[in-house]
Amino acid sequence: MKAVDGDGQRISDGWLYDAAQRGIAQKDIPTGCTHLIPAAPPLWFTPCVLRRAAPPREPGVRGRPPRHGGEFVFGDPTTWNIPDAQTVTATRLYGTATVRAWDRLHPRLTHRSAWTAQLGSLPVIEGTVIRLQVEYLPSGATPKPVWLWWSGTDATTADIDRLWQAFLRRFDIEHTFRLFKQTLGWTCPRIRTPEAADRWTWLIVTVFTQLRLARPLAADLRRPWEKPVPPDRLTPARVRRDFRHLRPKAACPAGAPKSSRPGPGRPPGRRNNQPTARYDVHIVRKPDLTKRRTKKTTTPRPRRTG
Repeated sequence: MKAVDGDGQRISDGWLYDAAQRGIAQKDIPTGCTHLIPAAPPLWFTPCVLRRAAPPREPGVRGRPPRHGGEFVFGDPTTWNIPDAQTVTATRLYGTATVRAWDRLHPRLTHRSAWTAQLGSLPVIEGTVIRLQVEYLPSGATPKPVWLWWSGTDATTADIDRLWQAFLRRFDIEHTFRLFKQTLGWTCPRIRTPEAADRWTWLIVTVFTQLRLARPLAADLRRPWEKPVPPDRLTPARVRRDFRHLRPKAACPAGAPKSSRPGPGRPPGRRNNQPTARYDVHIVRKPDLTKRRTKKTTTPRPRRTG
């Protein structure tokens, strides 16, 4: 999932490979993109490890120069070293927020995930790793550190504070997207063309605006587990529950609908000359042009011993 902040900052979450791929895809954005890295990956996933920049090559040393430096393991504080930037901010909901940032770290990419079809050597995508630790949570739970990866480098203390504060604003935006998908059915229809998807999206935005405007007129039809709220604080989902009572009372500027019958459609027995385009689902594999696939025989010759 991703959201867009007011200054054009892209905010998303996922694994390190997704962060690197989105960082290079959105390199033209001046503010870059901020990516949430899970603090506790699944058991089948390797620990979050980044690499530092390659050290300068010593004179007189032969061979290929190194592309990656030392490791930065999220779960091993001994590999962090001194942060390049650090800030301490007093917040109302989370107490003291301590933020540390390390500059010019990059993941060691391999030919899998988004880089399966990449030919040649993979790029080195450097970024800034931010670690956010708060004093307490409003719910009383034990706070855990939040790891962020920013696609930019040479971040100042002002940039660090702006990035983690913009990430906290992302959760407010996600509730709106959840309403669009679960309540208003944004992703339910199987739309075939981009133009139809744009029209359906604008229709969802119009419905959302209607629910916002009808807030003072709706009654609070809350669930047994929901807390009562004043009329000016009703969410669009609660307004939608009472919308069937508001629609008959609202004036309708359009005329009365005329009775009609559905069209005859395509006559029976005639072929459909405009079939829908179908797209095959396949996995892109890296082509290996240097090796030839040879078929092994099932009856090999015996090895000579004399």
